[in-house]
Amino acid sequence: MTAYSIQRANVWKTWLLMMLFIGLIIGLSFVFAQALRNPSILYGGVIFAVSFNILTYWFSDRWVMALNGAREVGRGELPEVERLLENLAITAGLPVTPKLYLIESEALNAFATGRDPKHAAVAVTSGIVARLKPRELEGVLAHELSHVRHYDTRLMVVAGVLAGIVAILAQMFIRLSWWGGGRRDDREGGNGFIIIIAFVLALLAPLFAQLLQLAISRKREFMADSGAVILTRNPDALADALERLAGDDKPLTSAAPATSHLFIVNPFKKSKGFVAWMGNLFATHPPIEERVRALRGMGV
Repeated sequence: MTAYSIQRANVWKTWLLMMLFIGLIIGLSFVFAQALRNPSILYGGVIFAVSFNILTYWFSDRWVMALNGAREVGRGELPEVERLLENLAITAGLPVTPKLYLIESEALNAFATGRDPKHAAVAVTSGIVARLKPRELEGVLAHELSHVRHYDTRLMVVAGVLAGIVAILAQMFIRLSWWGGGRRDDREGGNGFIIIIAFVLALLAPLFAQLLQLAISRKREFMADSGAVILTRNPDALADALERLAGDDKPLTSAAPATSHLFIVNPFKKSKGFVAWMGNLFATHPPIEERVRALRGMGV
């Protein structure tokens, strides 16, 4: 599978996700409007779904950076990182070098975002800049540029927005119902069945949105890893970097939970027991051990 075929597939997935997002929001708004006997909920849902999709498409990179406390790096501030990023962007055939952002944190992490290669940005933590060897940092940057090249950045932002907004709308309905939206006279008037359906949808919709987000193949991480090897010709560099990142126990406290799927590794502190099992079940990334094993087995 070539970078161009991955790019085309992700462009279609993005448009499909946006249409599903609009349809899901409108469907939920219709049911909630019927349950609460308030047609303005439906009109508001339609306007919200369309407008938020447009805003997400154009401004997602700025939002993601702001949510994670990242600031744009001035020219010459991180010369080594800038040099690596520029060289990799040229090797990858990107039209421009993505903007570089810095997150002040000792945690080891990085992510990329942006609607397309012309409007992309890469964020790194100060910890990863200070503690990784140059070849390891190059492997991480190559991984992120592979996401940019494959249009994963746009796809995953849309998926994250979908899951988050559906959850917000579901919570809004539950609170409106709790504070008087589903009145007793409505239930006695035959509206009780619709209210029950709406409650069930409010509970299940966030889970459905999360599963839809996970349905975007976790293979994208393996593909980005493979893309990094093509750019650097050094599979051990990224494998060593991933092992360093996996061994780092410092959480990235400034990270926004809604954007955790964008990072190269989970930005939050590791959990154990049932919480860890549930986290792996709904993880957007494959286990680092599997990624390292795949990288070690690659030839160049």
